[in-house]
Amino acid sequence: MSGDTRIGGVLYDIDGVLVTSWRELEGAADAVRRIRETGLRRAFLTNTTSRTCDEIAERLRGAGFDVDADEIVTAARLTGEYVGRRYPDARVWVLNHGDIRPDLADLTLDDEHPDVVVIGGAGAEFTHRALSRVAELMLDGVPVVAMHSGLTWATDDGLRIDSGAYLPGLAAAGNAEITVIGKPEAAGFRTCADLMGLDPAEVLMIGDDLHSDVLAAQRVGMTGVLVRTGKFRSAVLAGAASAPDHVIDSVADLPALLKGLRNNGK
Repeated sequence: MSGDTRIGGVLYDIDGVLVTSWRELEGAADAVRRIRETGLRRAFLTNTTSRTCDEIAERLRGAGFDVDADEIVTAARLTGEYVGRRYPDARVWVLNHGDIRPDLADLTLDDEHPDVVVIGGAGAEFTHRALSRVAELMLDGVPVVAMHSGLTWATDDGLRIDSGAYLPGLAAAGNAEITVIGKPEAAGFRTCADLMGLDPAEVLMIGDDLHSDVLAAQRVGMTGVLVRTGKFRSAVLAGAASAPDHVIDSVADLPALLKGLRNNGK
C-alpha cells in the first residue's frame, strides 16, 4: 500500500469473516457498525451462490448486521450480468447448489438444451453424472462459465470443498477453458470499488481466504487484510509466496487497524 493512500471504504468478505453458518462471529456486528459510523463506504463481496442478494441481506440482518441488499455483490450477480452481455438470448444450464433464479432473472434457463453452462457452488447437485455431462457438452463446443473458483468454504463442522476443486478436471476432460467470474478474478473487486464510488487504491478488503480474498484484492490495488477466522490456516499463510498487507485475529480488530492507518495518514 502506498504511503499517500487514504482508505475511503471497506470491502467485506462475508462467510468466515462476519458469520459462519450465518451466525455472527464474536464482535463482528459491532465492528461493522463502528466502522460505518466513521463515514467509510462499504460493500460486501461473496462467492456464496446458494442465496440471492436479498436473502443474504436478510440473513445478515438476522445475525445483527444492518445491511441493504444493494450493498451485496455475489458471484451469481456478476455471472448473470456477464452471461447476459456475452451470450445474449442463450439458453443456460445452471449447475449450482441453491435457488438463485431471482439474481439470474435476465437469463433464459434451460437445463435440457443449453447453449451455455454456468457452474455455481458445489453441493449434492455435483454428481458424477452431472459433471460428466458438463465435460461432454464442453467437447461438443458448449462454453462453460464458472461463478467462482473457490476451493473451500467453512461450516460449523469443518471445511467443505467448493467448485474450484472440480474446474481443472472439467477443463482437462472437456478440452476447453472455463471462464471464471467471481473471486479471485479482478472483475468482482473492481465492481465493488465502482459500487462505492472509489478507486481500488482507496479500498480495504478484509477476508479469510489468503489467495481468493486478500492477495487477489491486492493485485487490483486494494489494501488486503487477512483474518484468522473462517477458513484461515496458518500453514497456508506460512507457505505463501506473497504476504497480506495486514493480518489480524478477527474483524473485531479492524476498527483499531483502521484508526492506526488513519493516524499514519494512509
